[in-house]
Amino acid sequence: MSEHATAGGTPTLGVGMVGYAFMGAAHSQAWRTAPRFFDLPLAPRMRVVAGRDADGVRAAADRLGWDDAVTDWRELVARDDVDLVDVCTPGDTHAEIAVAALEAGKHVLCEKPLANSVAEAEEMVRAADAAAARGVYAAVGFTYRRVPAIQLARRLVEQGRIGEVRQVRAQYLQDWLADPTTPLSWRLDKQKAGSGALGDIGAHVVDLAQFVTGERLVGVAGMLETFVRERPVPASFSGLSGEAGEGTGPVTVDDAAIFFGRLSGGGTATFEATRYAWGRKNAIRLEVSGTRGSLAFDFEDMNLLHFFDAEDDAQVAGFRRIVVTEPEHPYGGHWWPAGHGLGYEHAFTHQVVDLVGDLAAGKQPTPSFADGLAVQRVLDAVERSSDAGHAWVDLPG
Repeated sequence: MSEHATAGGTPTLGVGMVGYAFMGAAHSQAWRTAPRFFDLPLAPRMRVVAGRDADGVRAAADRLGWDDAVTDWRELVARDDVDLVDVCTPGDTHAEIAVAALEAGKHVLCEKPLANSVAEAEEMVRAADAAAARGVYAAVGFTYRRVPAIQLARRLVEQGRIGEVRQVRAQYLQDWLADPTTPLSWRLDKQKAGSGALGDIGAHVVDLAQFVTGERLVGVAGMLETFVRERPVPASFSGLSGEAGEGTGPVTVDDAAIFFGRLSGGGTATFEATRYAWGRKNAIRLEVSGTRGSLAFDFEDMNLLHFFDAEDDAQVAGFRRIVVTEPEHPYGGHWWPAGHGLGYEHAFTHQVVDLVGDLAAGKQPTPSFADGLAVQRVLDAVERSSDAGHAWVDLPG
C-alpha cells in the first residue's frame, strides 16, 4: 500500500486501471463510490487509466474521475503511485497485463473470464501464487457474486436451509445479438474474446452455481451454436451497440451455449447462455433445489430472492418473496433506507469494498485466480464436448 495517508490517517491504495469502455466505466464508478458509503481500511485513489487512444483515454480520465491518463499499460504498471492494477480489457490481454503487474509487486483485479484459454489461466494462477507468497494478491471480477440476494442465497445454503443440493438450473439470457444486422465487435472475435456467449455470460452462471452451492462441477457435456456467421463491419461502436459500416466480417464465436453437468456433491446442473433471446435484457436466472427446499433468483428483479421451505405446513407452503434490502441483509445498511432498491452498479461497489478489506487484512481476496481457472476449465470442457459431438468431459475434482 502507498505510504501516503489521507487527512484522517487512513493509508491509501493507489489504483491504476487498464481499459476504459463498458467495464472501465463500471469499475470507475465503484472506486469513486465505495469510500463514500462504506468505511474502508484503505482509501482508494484513482491514479491513472490506460488506453491506446490518447484523446479517448484522456477524455475518459476526465469523465470517469482518474487523475492521469497514459497510452501504454506498461507505464501504468511501473508507476510508484499504483498499488493495484484493475484489468478491464478484452480477454486476449489479461494474462500479459496481470502477470506483469503481479511480478511488479502490484495487486490485481482482473475482469472475467480470467483468460482466453486454460493454459493462460494456469500461467496467471502460477503468477498469483508466487505473488501471494510476497503478500501481493489477485482476484477475478465475477461481480454478480456481490448482489445481496446471491450473498443471501449462499448463506442459506451454508446454513443447511435447503438441505443437500440436488439440482441447479442456471441461465443467462440476453438479446443484444438477436438482430442479425447488429455489427461486429471484439466480443464476436475468438482471438480477442476466447468464446462468445459461453465465456462472456456463461462464465458468470458457472461461477454463481459453484459459489452459491459451495461445490465444483466435476464433468460436463454441451453444445455451442452460432446462428449468424457474418455481420456488418462497424463504422462506430459504443458499449454493446454500434452503427454498421460497409461490408461484413465473420463471427468466430458462439451465439448460444447449452450444457449440463454433475456437481462434486452428486447433484446435477443445467446451464444455458445466449445473446439471442429476444426480450431478455440481462436475465441471470438461478434456481437451486435441495432435500429441504429451494432458492430462486432472477437478476432482472435483482432485489428479490425466493425461498421455499419444504418443512412448512402444506396448507401455507409456497415460495417466500424476500426483498433483500434490509439492514440485516448482505451489504445492507450502507445504502438507502430499508426497501429502497439497488441496481447493477452496486455490485461493483461491493466488489471494491470486499477487495479493499481483504487487502488491508493481508488476506487472499475471492474469487481468486484459482477460482477463475476452475471456471475456465469448465468453459474449455464445454467447448471440447461440443466439438466432440456433445461427449461427456470430466473435470478435476
